[in-house]
Amino acid sequence: MDLALLRTFVTVHRAGSFTRAAALLGLSQPAVTGQIRTLERQLGRPLFLRQARGVTPTTIGDELAQRAAPHLDALLEITEAELDGDSAVRTVHLTGPPEFTALRALPALTPLTGQGLALRTSFGTAEESLDGLAAGRHDIAITTARPRGGLLSATALCDEEHVLVAAPRWAARLGPDDLRTGHVVLEQLPVVEVHETLPLVSRYWHSVFESRPAAAGAVIAPDLRAVLEATAAGAGLAVLPRYLCEEALAQGRVVALLEPPVPPLRTYFLVVRTGTLAHPHVARAHECLLRAAAEW
Repeated sequence: MDLALLRTFVTVHRAGSFTRAAALLGLSQPAVTGQIRTLERQLGRPLFLRQARGVTPTTIGDELAQRAAPHLDALLEITEAELDGDSAVRTVHLTGPPEFTALRALPALTPLTGQGLALRTSFGTAEESLDGLAAGRHDIAITTARPRGGLLSATALCDEEHVLVAAPRWAARLGPDDLRTGHVVLEQLPVVEVHETLPLVSRYWHSVFESRPAAAGAVIAPDLRAVLEATAAGAGLAVLPRYLCEEALAQGRVVALLEPPVPPLRTYFLVVRTGTLAHPHVARAHECLLRAAAEW
């Protein structure tokens, strides 16, 4: 049996779509469709049921994937090691939001660089990271969005607590009554955010005040570290992850304006292409991040 046909079959099985499989393989969709039909003729059995959105494997298709995928992954592992020229050094391509990746993920993974692992990192939105992962440009993505379908596999990594903060001089101007309703605070303080849509402030207001913020951003900076510095300098209020502003809170550079009984949380997911945890270097990085997240 042609290994190229099996590779195409396993890719379609994992992607759940001829279109997505074609993008991963660098082939046209008709070429992928033709290879699957050839394999089905050779086996004398249908492997997929065509549906309006993608394909669903038949029982025979699931059985073949279960038997073939581990062996194909092992062959790929051997091939990649030979192409690297030095099988002792493997590279993991990681993508995620710049702040969390820089301050959490990279420090956790750095010890692996002394154990034969190289790291290559890129930053992007959840959508950009998942698209790049599906296309094979990354090995692991850290996102706040859980992907759908069978192509990508997600594991909850950690929860991120959000804190409403401002510089001390702004906090001194507000009383307890001002903090009971979100619109009063926003009428008095400018807002520092990562985007014009105020994603973090809006999520916080919905969770804590059950309302929408009625303000525009005074300072917009697409990096939470810049948002923190602008907030500490007195530009206005901001909603920040506690891990990011914890030191500034301890130093008194910013203060928490509110401590709700149930603080707003955002979950991070560790996402890989289904089946790639069979590669030891990807599995090591994945496990390292999960272990580190237990302390975050």
